[in-house]
Amino acid sequence: MWKKLYSAALGVQNARTVSPFVEAGGVAAAILTKKGNVYVGVCIDTASTLGMCAERNAIANMITNGESQIDKVVAVMPDGRVGSPCGACREYMMQLDKNSGDIEILVDLETEKTVRLKELIPDWWGYDRFEGKV
Repeated sequence: MWKKLYSAALGVQNARTVSPFVEAGGVAAAILTKKGNVYVGVCIDTASTLGMCAERNAIANMITNGESQIDKVVAVMPDGRVGSPCGACREYMMQLDKNSGDIEILVDLETEKTVRLKELIPDWWGYDRFEGKV
């Protein structure tokens, strides 16, 4: 499955200049949902920080299509290696579902080494809201 997700992300990765203010496609991501669907996205970098990471773009595609539970995430960096989501993307994913901490993230394509999201964002502040305690 990891190679399929990697290929899906690589398939949309295409670094390009959209305008003098916007660059896109340097980083690409693919997510596998709990329902087994794959969604992809690319980073959109703007001069005024209004852009979005590839992971959040893929998540936006997922939500647009009526899903909200992620199983696996792959982010492909400009050099073709896989990378870990930034802090903003980690937080965004945690807020999607009470079980988001179990999302598996590929950190090494060759060895297929993964980490769980909760390992990257320990002691997350929001669990109580899912339990209705706030």
